Amino acid sequence: MSEPSFPWSGFVLAFVACIILATLGVDLIYVGLVLLVWVGSLYLVAARPPEAKAAPAGPAFTRDNMADLFEHSETPVVITERDRVIIANLSARTLLGSHIVGQDVRMALRQPEAIRLLARDSEGGAVVRGLNRRTDIWRINRKTLPGGLAVIEFVNKTAEADISRAHTDFVANASHELRTPLASIIGYVETLREDVESLEPNMADKFLGTIQREAKRLQDLVSDLMSLSRIEAEKHDLPSDTLDLSKLAERAASDAANGERSGLLDFESTGAFPVRGDRQQLEQLVRNLVDNGFKYGASDQPLAVRLHPQGENRVRLTVTDRGEGIAAEHIPHLTRRFYRTDPGRSRASGGTGLGLAIVKHIVERHRGRLDIDSTLGEGTRVTVVLPLEKDDTAE
Repeated sequence: MSEPSFPWSGFVLAFVACIILATLGVDLIYVGLVLLVWVGSLYLVAARPPEAKAAPAGPAFTRDNMADLFEHSETPVVITERDRVIIANLSARTLLGSHIVGQDVRMALRQPEAIRLLARDSEGGAVVRGLNRRTDIWRINRKTLPGGLAVIEFVNKTAEADISRAHTDFVANASHELRTPLASIIGYVETLREDVESLEPNMADKFLGTIQREAKRLQDLVSDLMSLSRIEAEKHDLPSDTLDLSKLAERAASDAANGERSGLLDFESTGAFPVRGDRQQLEQLVRNLVDNGFKYGASDQPLAVRLHPQGENRVRLTVTDRGEGIAAEHIPHLTRRFYRTDPGRSRASGGTGLGLAIVKHIVERHRGRLDIDSTLGEGTRVTVVLPLEKDDTAE
């Protein structure tokens, strides 16, 4: 770029203007100041702006810093060069094994859907099953880069599929559980209306008793569904109240054992146990456990409810019955919604199949632990361990 020339024409014009001002009688000091300002302005306009400094060149994008970029990503990422794995981050090595580096990516995956995606040598995605475990579902996305490179990303869709399947199963099970008492109620009501004049009083009373029982079962089911929904909505919110678990558990256990069963309740607590909790939910937890113990325990045997410390920072609540017990294969599934080891007996006793599911979610919200132990022919023990609150102002 050539150096800019000084604007002499502007300077001449300024000089002539100053001569005219002097001849008009303007003080020479002011004339000189005007000339100085004018010339200075011309100089600034003609001055060359400073050149912008070039930004320093950064380090080249190499394989090493590509590996560093993806190494600690939670998403498994593989970079290939002409279908051979040159980089695999930590998550990818955990998923597929460290041996995949240097291998042909098609040999490393061994999945027909993935191989078809890679064979197209273009960008796209594919869903594969059983990549690591038989029930896994993964989406593989491929992005091509210049120089024969490609970035392959593995997105785990297993949890998403499990949630969708759980929602579907829940709706199906809830519909079935609601439909059964409704069908009984509608059937008996139709019978009563059709034969209202000829139906014997005893038979009519029997029908009405069945309608009442099924309506009560329907009410309990709707109530438990609403409770479960509220508990799940609050599961990430730690309760703020400090409560005395000993007094709360004794009162809730007595409520659940009211009537003929109250004489079989064997409650024991070794002290006051302040916990941070939701009063309504903890009372529901105790009532559900005590009610289950009486339903499935021996009718002539006591139900033991115990509160003891576990170490210095936790309290252990146990509910032990002397019933028939539960087979080992059923125990991992007992907290699933609507799961029953004996559907006929559970429905006959008025169970909704949601009691232990509610207990599990309450325990999780209170940052506790739930354990179920059972021996066939001896009985079942349910243990809930909750953290103690150091505040002594328990209600």
